[in-house]
Amino acid sequence: MSIGRRATLRLNMPQWQGGNRHEYYFGSTLLAWLAPPAVGPVETVPVPEPEPGETLEIENGILGRAALLRQARAAREAIERHRPDRIVTLGGDCLIDLAPIAYLNGRYGGNLGVLWVDAHPDVLTPKDFAQGNAQVLGALLGRGDPELAAEVDAPVKASHVMYAGLDAWTPAEGEVITGLGLRCAGAAMLAETSFPVLDWIADEGIVHLAVHFDVDVLDPTTFGPVLFNEPGAPADALAGVPRGRMAPGQVVRLLQDVAGACDVVGLAIAEYMPWEAIATRDLLRRLPLLTG
Repeated sequence: MSIGRRATLRLNMPQWQGGNRHEYYFGSTLLAWLAPPAVGPVETVPVPEPEPGETLEIENGILGRAALLRQARAAREAIERHRPDRIVTLGGDCLIDLAPIAYLNGRYGGNLGVLWVDAHPDVLTPKDFAQGNAQVLGALLGRGDPELAAEVDAPVKASHVMYAGLDAWTPAEGEVITGLGLRCAGAAMLAETSFPVLDWIADEGIVHLAVHFDVDVLDPTTFGPVLFNEPGAPADALAGVPRGRMAPGQVVRLLQDVAGACDVVGLAIAEYMPWEAIATRDLLRRLPLLTG
């Protein structure tokens, strides 16, 4: 789809509390450095760097709830300063996309399409799971924690949401997916073609689309910087949590095809875990002269 050049905001959001992992902070910082230069304004949401050993308390069923709400509101304030047509968000845990998608849905009259490229549905509630990163799409749909949902002026239409790369879910997640009729194309369906997603775009008449890209959708054997490849983790770590099955090239092809079919106005990249860079950083912090 050919479109004129419009205002694009680059939003850096090194939020870690939603996934309860300090490493997301550094992952966001490195991702912002690795990304191509921004062509418009850049904002960095103020998120304090986690202190070694820092832990989170459960507040009304959510780990670090006050910080997450504070940071979501700071992100919305940064967005409102620019009133952009498009937003690129670099994080950070999956909850980074709460404010950008909420804004974009309002910006486009409540008709925004949302392509959720993720190995996990992110529609749980505090009674199911305490981490905010597993609740973000639920909040965007007007469900779950009332204060998270209140950050969304107009919930995204369920028919305008589709999963890409989602192959497994819990019974609680399945109830939401089935109850709302959320469309889904698993990794095998998208291995050689983008048509399941392109057909959804055509069926729903989607003109403006936001893409949520959680790198966990990628097969850990083909893409190293994901949570499941943590060095030294016990063999049974994250047992039962679905791993992604898509290859990087498949995601690139899918998103390029989607960009040819509609106007991509949002792109968020979440849960990047650069394990080798983290190991290098930690080594450098222990060397003489570098640490003062």
